[in-house]
Amino acid sequence: MQIQKLRQSSEIANVIRKVIDVQLNTTAVRLLNTGTGLLCDREAQISAFKTSTEYTNLLLSIIQHPDLQTERVKEAVATYFGWVMLSHRWEGKEPLLHDIKDKVVYELEAAGGLVKLQSFCKIARDAGYHWAWVDSCCIDQRDNVELQKSLNSMFTWYHNSALTIVYLADVPPSSKPGAMAKSAWNTRGWTVPEFLASKVIRFYQQDWTAYLGDNSPNHKESVSIMDELEDATGIDAHALIAFQPGMRDAREKLQWASTRVTTVPEDIAYSLFGIFGVQLPILYGENKQNALGRLLQEIVARSGDITALDWVGQPSEFNSCLPADISSYAAPPFTLLSLSEDEIQTMVSSLQNTMTADLASKFYNQLKQLEPPRFSNCRLRLPCITFPVTEVRRKHGPAEETHFTYGVKADGLHDLLITTDEKLIQFSRTRPTRQTFLLVLPWDRCLLELPDFEGDAESSGDWSEPESPWDESPGVSPVEQESANSEPYLRALRLIARLGQPFGAFLLVQQRGGEYKRIASDHDIVAEVKEVVSINNMMDGVKTLEIL
Repeated sequence: MQIQKLRQSSEIANVIRKVIDVQLNTTAVRLLNTGTGLLCDREAQISAFKTSTEYTNLLLSIIQHPDLQTERVKEAVATYFGWVMLSHRWEGKEPLLHDIKDKVVYELEAAGGLVKLQSFCKIARDAGYHWAWVDSCCIDQRDNVELQKSLNSMFTWYHNSALTIVYLADVPPSSKPGAMAKSAWNTRGWTVPEFLASKVIRFYQQDWTAYLGDNSPNHKESVSIMDELEDATGIDAHALIAFQPGMRDAREKLQWASTRVTTVPEDIAYSLFGIFGVQLPILYGENKQNALGRLLQEIVARSGDITALDWVGQPSEFNSCLPADISSYAAPPFTLLSLSEDEIQTMVSSLQNTMTADLASKFYNQLKQLEPPRFSNCRLRLPCITFPVTEVRRKHGPAEETHFTYGVKADGLHDLLITTDEKLIQFSRTRPTRQTFLLVLPWDRCLLELPDFEGDAESSGDWSEPESPWDESPGVSPVEQESANSEPYLRALRLIARLGQPFGAFLLVQQRGGEYKRIASDHDIVAEVKEVVSINNMMDGVKTLEIL
């Protein structure tokens, strides 16, 4: 009987160990034991569990109820190993790994960052959690391999944590609503993914009391605090509460980070990796432009979303279609004029009188066949509709010492003004230049209005009920009538109608090797097609350009 019990205990222990290994695969390598104050690696964490009353009770419970073995093990392990993350602003000298390794945190002299560390561990312990994590001392900052793995995993750690504690060091006790918006914590780059990733979060003031006296278990469920955070960050309350990482709404996410700062310049890009769901090399020492360029290149390449190219300011050395600084996304993106369905239908009806189904469909299919934008070796292959610039003339205006204003004419577009800090060559049709300038409309596949299941929709869209002879237009054959009202033709006309609206254009200048460079502007370059019925000219301008 004793041998049988030992075997049973051994089998249960193996099951428990497998569940522990799965659980710890989603956690940091090192965690602080809130009970002992010691920094523990994974084996030390497991040893602490095996000597705990929770482990003993788990064994006894499974022996008594073997039918509930898996469920009980998973629940007990998840509860014991649940960890608390700290979100804070580094101030002065923060304790690093070598400062606390093999030492009891609670016994160290309470000074500087150690006071914060000790208070955080006590708060986590008093809340019933055995484990806590702080970026400053739970990562070996001197080990580049560990640092890279940690920075690429931090979003997941915050997301899987039992609780994230936000410490607002500059918010005094008994503060009134609005104090959080003024906190330096709300200006830092890394805090954005920290509060977005976390499912359960609590804000603490300078004296480690709950912000606004709200002692509820999860401040993400506090309407007043989330409203305040939404106002302070510009991030929609729904995203604050239930954020999902990924490429969707890339431009909006870049705008969230546009006013944030980081101590290390490259970190402004690295801090966004988790938000976009990407893992890229962490290369401290590369410049900020290169770090941001690598991230934006990945976003465009993986999603085909060109909204990341919508910015004003200085161009990056990485690629001229990308900005040099995240702050270039602070201004709201240029948005096409929103047309009502009635307005679109009116324009479509007008185009039906002037444009054949064959020509409209040919133009539509030409755009449909364009490849999505692609980056390769810092070069962007950008599909677009091009309009050759025929004249550039200098216009006198304010701030002439640093910026220049030019009147620009382009085939097929209304005349427009462009302000830039680059000095452009002046030319006209009578006095042309050797350089080629283009105004381009970057191609956005969303304008195609393709359904989610394109093949099924197209096959069913061609089917229609037989029409009554009385529905036919005078002098129009049934074949022509069907063509004039077919879904592909109407969809093509809707596209052409939208292309007739003002759009955000890029000004490009050709280089000696045939590639192009973007000339950045301090304001959106808003262009408009003169006549959308001149489809032949626009068809000739559909190209994929290589931009340096």
